[in-house]
Amino acid sequence: MVADKEKLPTEIDRLIERFLEDLEVGRNYSPLTLRNYRHYLGRFSSWLRKNFPKATLSSINLEIIKRYRIFLARFTIPNDITLSRSTQSYHVIALRSFFKWLVKNDYRIIAPEKIDLPKGESRSLKFLTTDQIARLLAQPKISDPRGLRDKAILETLFSTGLRVSELVKLNRDQIDLKRREFGVVGKGGRARVVFLSPTAAKWLRKYLSLRVDSWKPLFIRWPGKNLRIVDGEKMRLSVRSIQRIVKRYVRKAKLPIDATVHTLRHSFATDLLMAGADIRSVQEMLGHKNIATTQIYTHVTNRRLRQVHETFHRKGE
Repeated sequence: MVADKEKLPTEIDRLIERFLEDLEVGRNYSPLTLRNYRHYLGRFSSWLRKNFPKATLSSINLEIIKRYRIFLARFTIPNDITLSRSTQSYHVIALRSFFKWLVKNDYRIIAPEKIDLPKGESRSLKFLTTDQIARLLAQPKISDPRGLRDKAILETLFSTGLRVSELVKLNRDQIDLKRREFGVVGKGGRARVVFLSPTAAKWLRKYLSLRVDSWKPLFIRWPGKNLRIVDGEKMRLSVRSIQRIVKRYVRKAKLPIDATVHTLRHSFATDLLMAGADIRSVQEMLGHKNIATTQIYTHVTNRRLRQVHETFHRKGE
């Protein structure tokens, strides 16, 4: 009976579920994000129940948070693999978001801003140079229908900076090729307008001119002959399909960078900033909620610092 009681949901468990419901309904979080938040917060709840069985919301203090972070740092999964710094950060980010929601709803809890995030692992930002982008975009065989589709995909990704999840959801009727723009709804339900370059619009027109179906999806598996018996939604390219397409052409171009779909998004941002675009405009075009997310690009795109370096470095030789 004791074991059964221990499995009963605690006050924190019930509040976590309410928090997740609010994220789903009120803020339109994706199923994947909700799943991750449930996992991270569930781990905290289980740890708290085991180590501080009498803890209440108001009794959670910095010492308890410190003990939890030590637990995360020492936690191992099968094969004695520890959690990476970034994964530890995701746990703490989810916890802080939960605490902010509690404060907003008038629950007594430790101030979320008192919880510092772990320092992230140093990672270099991967993006393609102008020449590398040109090599990649030149790889699809445009005399072949699939190759023409792939050309349109690559051009659209680089022209718009779309996330792969945003690209696969596109329908034909939302693309305004005359104005070269369309709207998307990105992370957190944030809507924005994205723009097509003349080149991207041209290749989209060529690709769509070959389509004889009436299906809604913009990018589809090439249908062959059975146009009338296949549901259009079933023909929509998946996230994994787009990732495989990009990876194939990266290998074909023999690029020195193991580029992904997200590398094209990075390349879109750095290309704009190197050309002199302001950071706020790039933030809006990428659909970033916080300017801090966009600022990861500035250390590789600050033209003034580059000019200073080239002007003064080793001039004494």
